[in-house]
Amino acid sequence: MHKKVLFLFSFLLISTSINAQKPQKLTSNQIYEKIQKLNFLGSVLYVAAHPDDENTRLIAYLANKEKARTAYLSLTRGDGGQNLIGPEMRELLGVIRTQELLAARRVDGGEQRFTRANDFGYSKHPDETLQIWDKEKVLADVVWAIRTFKPDVIINRFNHRTPGTTHGHHTSSAMLSVEAFDLAGDKSKYPEQLEHTNIWNPNRLFFNTSWWFYGSEEMFEKADKSKMLNFDIGTYYPLKGLSNNELASIASSQHLCQGFGRLTTRGSQTEYVEFLKGEFPKDKKDIFSGINTTWNRIKGGGEIGDILYKVEENFDFVNPSKHLPELLKAYKMVRRLEDSHWRNIKTNELKEIIKACAGLYLEASAESSSATPNSTVDVTFEVLNRSTISMDLASITILPKGKNIKKQLDLAPNSKQNFKEKISIANNITYSSPYWLTNPWDLGMYNVKNQKLRGNPESNRPIQVQYNLVVENQPIAFTIPVIHRYAKRDAGEIYEPFEVLPKVTTKLNNKVLIFADAIAQKVTVEVRSGDKNTVGKVSLQAPKGWKVTPSEVDFSIAQKGDIQQVEFTVIPTEKESEGVLKAIATVERKEYDKELIGINYNHIPKQSVLLPSQAKVVRLNIQKDGSKIGYIQGSGDAIPENLRQIGYEVTELNVNDINGNLSQFDAVVVGIRAYNTKKELQFKQKYLLDYVKNGGNLIVQYNTNRGVDVQAPYELQLSRDRVTDEHSKVTMIAKEHSVLNYPNTITDTDFDGWVQERGLYFPNKWSKEYTPILSMNDKGESAKTGSLLIAKYGKGNYIYTGLSFFRELPAGVSGAYKLFANLLSIKENKIDEK
Repeated sequence: MHKKVLFLFSFLLISTSINAQKPQKLTSNQIYEKIQKLNFLGSVLYVAAHPDDENTRLIAYLANKEKARTAYLSLTRGDGGQNLIGPEMRELLGVIRTQELLAARRVDGGEQRFTRANDFGYSKHPDETLQIWDKEKVLADVVWAIRTFKPDVIINRFNHRTPGTTHGHHTSSAMLSVEAFDLAGDKSKYPEQLEHTNIWNPNRLFFNTSWWFYGSEEMFEKADKSKMLNFDIGTYYPLKGLSNNELASIASSQHLCQGFGRLTTRGSQTEYVEFLKGEFPKDKKDIFSGINTTWNRIKGGGEIGDILYKVEENFDFVNPSKHLPELLKAYKMVRRLEDSHWRNIKTNELKEIIKACAGLYLEASAESSSATPNSTVDVTFEVLNRSTISMDLASITILPKGKNIKKQLDLAPNSKQNFKEKISIANNITYSSPYWLTNPWDLGMYNVKNQKLRGNPESNRPIQVQYNLVVENQPIAFTIPVIHRYAKRDAGEIYEPFEVLPKVTTKLNNKVLIFADAIAQKVTVEVRSGDKNTVGKVSLQAPKGWKVTPSEVDFSIAQKGDIQQVEFTVIPTEKESEGVLKAIATVERKEYDKELIGINYNHIPKQSVLLPSQAKVVRLNIQKDGSKIGYIQGSGDAIPENLRQIGYEVTELNVNDINGNLSQFDAVVVGIRAYNTKKELQFKQKYLLDYVKNGGNLIVQYNTNRGVDVQAPYELQLSRDRVTDEHSKVTMIAKEHSVLNYPNTITDTDFDGWVQERGLYFPNKWSKEYTPILSMNDKGESAKTGSLLIAKYGKGNYIYTGLSFFRELPAGVSGAYKLFANLLSIKENKIDEK
């Protein structure tokens, strides 16, 4: 029997955010790599603007070859991009891309940081970017990232000296990094941060350059490289069985919503960084040259290094547990270090290695995947020591509440201990949802009031368990999140996050409700219960002038997770107007106004997002000619449902089923990026063009210009032309054309209220058969006339448009609806012959 320890220890509480996914079970090779990393005390911060901007080759090289602590600071979460795998856009897309970045870092070995900047879409110049973002706030966040991560080296992905030559977000990320490099060490700058961290002076700053920034490989060959360092990042890792570039390709392929799945590559490959600021390295082959990256860099570290370097040198791949005495001795010494920064980092790293060497398995699995505040949940605990070392479980602590439950269990070798406990969920606990979406935000910035949360990749798990162990008479605590583990016959073992969710949530299925006339519409509200036996009332709060009946509806839901639908009648105003319809549920005098949105893809952990339960309502006078629409989805958008809102009968077409059966439709619409993503369209184009030739209307929405042929009936060349200012003036250059007059008269005011942009990837060259309809441009640029082109083809009309209807219709922009209805309504005899 192992000696029992019967007194309370003061355990170190280190809360880390851990995704609820299958726990990592390290092999001997992986443990050895962790020890190598443990013995390297150097850090690199890589800075860019978006998910997918990061150079995974260099991040993987620094994290795995150099063994440096390496983080990617992405200024945004990619909220303004597009989604190739599902319907989520804007803030929900940002949630997906955040998780894809974390998945990439789990592959390449890096960490992930952010700022509060909101990706508002493509920007042509940093002047615009920094005005919309609020430069001072984003700069403060970059400084915060430097002060908290404390990098020796900073590497910018983009060139700060060439504004206007690339995405404004890209250049801005570099400009802010260059400025923050000096500010991070200045006590007078952002002093409020110093309540939680200290100033920091990075050693050197680089720009991750390449031939691309010089225009060609030939120009790069001629460039002065005296201030450049270069590395062969094609190095092979025998312990992984992968080369660095293979690892990088796998990491990059995690960005699936952006279509970044790619082949792996191998072999020698050179990466360049250009020195910008700080201390130039003495050895141009070593980015850390002149920086002490040994244990001797910190006071009291030398003795720790003496222990851990020997563990690394004599590592036993067959029996890693033999190193536990030395590791525990080092752990005790690390806990006494004065340097709190390295103390916390190396304590966490050592605990992970000790856990792995001991084959220690810890789990806390809730009986269900969620609970509500002020409730209890049954949790099954599992503790297993698979080493021969002396180990006891003294107690468990439930976080964040801090309740301590004594256990005093002897963890004999390979003898599993299971027990159950009821965990109480506090009434005032924070719900599970991305923290940056808690407060209202604006176009350029998220509103995160808690300084310590700023920059974190995700929210802390709501309930965590701290296992308070005694290993060889030494206290050591391991904190893990409560998860929900279960099995499905067709999927096997599944780990899901355990979430704390509201007692009730509501949902308006349509986020935009269009009233094309003054006729009342039935509006359905879904009420979802987060607990059993939930009884209450739900109401709809309407904008001024709108009416809702009845004023409230009772609901009663017996089973947790079940949904009840209730109906209201909404009567719009007589005149055109718009506003917000809000769903509010009341249970025991408490109001609930959130919608629960689940995001569940195989490549990222399941996400629960709480957003205001509301919908935009728009009363507009809109006319239509024709009713039956065929829609071919591309990368995914909500336009079919938007068109149903204004009375169209929309059939979504499977590309493979398209043949000569399109004559039933008044118009056929091709979704965004369809020719980019649906390669089989090239075999079906003949049917689409025959449909036009025989009198149909074909509307093709934007495609990117890279390696794509939309097979238009006449010459049409796509470009990267775009108009990013959603407020830019639009000139109607074909005023008499029916598309601007029938069945709705389009006026200048119909281009008010557009969101994010006017459009993108406009054609810049076309044959005389096309009629350009509109002209627009961003400030300081020439007019772009390719946003909407119409050509007669046979008896019908071929229409190509880069206007961003896929953003405007879901946003309820009245003028966009009118213009799109006109596109659908074009008839042969309505075209003004030129």
